[in-house]
Amino acid sequence: MLAPAAGRSEPPLEFARAGQAAMDWTRRFVELGPRPAGSLPLFAQFNLIRDALSKLSCTIEVDAFVAPTPVGALTMRNVIARFGPPQDRGAIVVSGHYDTFRRVRGFVGANDGGSSAGLLMALAQRLHETQPGPVWLAFFDGEESTVAWRDQDHTYGSRRVARRWASDGTAERVRALINVDMIGDRDLELLGELNSTHWLRERVWSVGRRLGYQREFGQRSGYVEDDHVPFLRAGIPSVNLIDFEYGPGNRFWHTREDSMAKLAPRSFAVMLHVLDEVIRELLQD
Repeated sequence: MLAPAAGRSEPPLEFARAGQAAMDWTRRFVELGPRPAGSLPLFAQFNLIRDALSKLSCTIEVDAFVAPTPVGALTMRNVIARFGPPQDRGAIVVSGHYDTFRRVRGFVGANDGGSSAGLLMALAQRLHETQPGPVWLAFFDGEESTVAWRDQDHTYGSRRVARRWASDGTAERVRALINVDMIGDRDLELLGELNSTHWLRERVWSVGRRLGYQREFGQRSGYVEDDHVPFLRAGIPSVNLIDFEYGPGNRFWHTREDSMAKLAPRSFAVMLHVLDEVIRELLQD
């Protein structure tokens, strides 16, 4: 049953539980400490992700590569988990990055890097249980810049996957990509990201508001470059779901204030509820 369209709706119990699971996964990742690309803590997080996914009904691809960066060559690892028949067309991809910002000492990235990975882990369990159709989860390494967000010093993992999918025909099998980033904020309000494919952004907002989450799917809009942009360039309809008002004036972003205390299970639950419905609708189209 759909939640009422007016007022602040609470996610159904099954999504409240999944939201708590996403929060718990995020905490496990944060407890590893700072996790920039190429670091041992990020490798430990990669192992946690891969080992947990290996117990679910999906095929796992580990895409390890060495990326030239302004701070030297770094080993990075993308992880792609495919649920559903491997050759199906019309796959839905849900993606997010799992690395953290390098240039702030002690930065643990609870929201920025942690929340997207935690949400994908909870979504993986949901897909394992429901088996809705061809849905792929992509954990990208190297989203954060090593020195500054300019030229090619960012989105290393997503650019690599998008190039490969464009060249090997995989892009033609993808119906849509939904990227999540910074979605655990207890004061969640997503930005209507204007680089995103218009019809897909409108579909997500329509579902979110229909389910009663008007506060989370509000009127703010703006442009943000993120892991969805390489896939737009590859011809895949893509949308970026990001709350880029993290604290007053976005002051928690890329600071040591990005901690678990700023997150809430309900925000994860809202996101999982909306993603579940959007995936179901897209697969039925």
